[in-house]
Amino acid sequence: MNPDVAPVELDLYQDVVMDHKRAPRHFGTLPEATHRARGRNPSCGDDVQVALDVAQGRIRDIRFSGQGCAICIASASLMSEAVHGQELDFARSLQQRFRGVLTGAIEPEDAALGKLVSLAGVRNYPSRIKCALLGWHALMQALDEGPPHA
Repeated sequence: MNPDVAPVELDLYQDVVMDHKRAPRHFGTLPEATHRARGRNPSCGDDVQVALDVAQGRIRDIRFSGQGCAICIASASLMSEAVHGQELDFARSLQQRFRGVLTGAIEPEDAALGKLVSLAGVRNYPSRIKCALLGWHALMQALDEGPPHA
């Protein structure tokens, strides 16, 4: 744990999480998407689609749509806000750090997650980790698969 960083609040439903559930950022469709992927969790019904406009190694635009629990939607919203306009390497690194925090491999204070740290409390609820990672899995799948083939 980094002694120069304040401890992170680990409540599951923080104000930031509830705000992103009620008013998700970048929610909707992206007709001109260059990359798309869908994540589903049949055990709880979460279903999220991620659409990206990627050019010159950067996520120029991102949208997500679908339905899910508060944690799923808030995480996808926070994710979209964090990676919008960012380089692909940044998005991949952020996903690895976020996943590390949720799985307990990285302490929240050491992960440099910005607002995403508000979801660190999910690590205390193993059944909810999939909810928080679903949008991220779709994002990584979209990036890994590349543009749709014509």
